[in-house]
Amino acid sequence: MRYLPHTEDEIAAMLAAIGKSSLDELYATVPESAAFEGDLAVPSALDEQSLMNHLAELAGANQGATMVSFLGAGMYAHHIPPAVDQLLLRSEFYTAYTPYQPEVAQGTLQAIWEFQTIVSEMMGLPLANASMYDGASAAAEACQMARRLTRRDHIVLSECVHPEYRQTTETYLSSRGDATLATIPINAQGSFDLDALTGALTDDAAAVVVSYPSFFGALQPLQPLADAVHERGALLVVAVTDPFALAIAESPGAQGADIAVGEGQPLACLPGYGGPGVGLFACRDSRKYMQQLPGRLAGETVDAHGERGFVLTLATREQHIRRERATSNICTNQGLMALSMTIRASMLGKQGFVATAEQCLAKASYLHRRILTLEGYAPGFDDAPRFNEFAVKVRGGSAARVCQRLEQDGIIAGYDLGRVDPRYADRLLIAVTERHRREDLDRLVDGLDRVKP
Repeated sequence: MRYLPHTEDEIAAMLAAIGKSSLDELYATVPESAAFEGDLAVPSALDEQSLMNHLAELAGANQGATMVSFLGAGMYAHHIPPAVDQLLLRSEFYTAYTPYQPEVAQGTLQAIWEFQTIVSEMMGLPLANASMYDGASAAAEACQMARRLTRRDHIVLSECVHPEYRQTTETYLSSRGDATLATIPINAQGSFDLDALTGALTDDAAAVVVSYPSFFGALQPLQPLADAVHERGALLVVAVTDPFALAIAESPGAQGADIAVGEGQPLACLPGYGGPGVGLFACRDSRKYMQQLPGRLAGETVDAHGERGFVLTLATREQHIRRERATSNICTNQGLMALSMTIRASMLGKQGFVATAEQCLAKASYLHRRILTLEGYAPGFDDAPRFNEFAVKVRGGSAARVCQRLEQDGIIAGYDLGRVDPRYADRLLIAVTERHRREDLDRLVDGLDRVKP
């Protein structure tokens, strides 16, 4: 099967149009010393079925194809039914244009509106936008929004927030000469330090940013922090890396958060080399908040005949207004991933959402108990409530070494926290989802037990 779309006649016509006698003339500027002579070491073309078989063989040779993984750290492998992909293939979804003209984009607008409704319900906040690039960009945009709302320029950020969210926020703020950032260490439980954050609040603080659960797994009540932040006139921004946690933990909005952001990937698609993601963004509902909301907002209305319809209610991106007045320079919502998340959440329903989260919690608790019965393993941090992720101190004191050892047994044991901070080189961050079977959990325990000191 050929993959060259142009015939010899078409190539000749192109060359005649540009005044060249041969394809070689197109590359006349390339020095002879850099030109390749001979034939490329590429096999001959394959028919479609042979090519598919060949690709399947290559995929099967990938070590990770048969490994059981306990990686999390911001990207989680929850079950995504094949029906999600089949619905995404419907032509009205994948051919739909950006919905500037509501009369021809009702399907896309309604899908965005449904996505916003789901995010609003999960976060416990009444106003949600049409998504950001990912959780990290959503967190950074939340800090910018807080600065605009409070007319203050200082951000207080806990180290319990995902390190990539922190790095992205720092990058955003670094281009604003008047913005400052203070990073506050975590507490002994691996979560935000309430006293330290409260002590770091100054009169110019626009927002305090924490993660829920913590990047290290701990779940800590938000209300005491929200009260302290609001007392100083600042806003509370809460980041959620796995929305399934919100099925059993009280929502950020119900605990006083002003802005809640997060990553929708766990509900949208399996992780693939760190992505793709879909940024979740919700906030309190007032004219002041709506005017500063980044991105765009789809709303429900009625047409001239009184029929239900959907429109872009708010679009304050630089695509739509003067760049200097834009609330965000993100020029897209992750439309396909947002749609995927909407389909999956709708298939789950509220009961399925809770049932899945309960499986994650039960399996993580079982694995945590079993690992701590092994000699040489200990809790990574002081005991605290958790969802589906936890840290353990490993036998021998090197999480990297443990990961390398278990890879030989076909197990990705988790995330080496030494990659985040050398102080945590002896700790392994382990994530569990509903996809893990009991035999998978026991296999990890047995593998950890085989690691020599």
